[in-house]
Amino acid sequence: MGLKRRRFKQTESLEARLEQFAQDMRERADGKPPGDERNALLKRARNADQAIDIERQLRQGH
Repeated sequence: MGLKRRRFKQTESLEARLEQFAQDMRERADGKPPGDERNALLKRARNADQAIDIERQLRQGH
């Protein structure tokens, strides 16, 4: 028999989880000096913001 998938129900919405992730990335970036690592963290935050926008558009049906 194959491996069993771990399943769990999300307690927060996707939007709330993405907002928290973006905020965490910005906070981590604030503690870093300018450079590649800081830019990568800020890029991840921007990507999460874009995902929030896409999720909202999909939810509205546009």
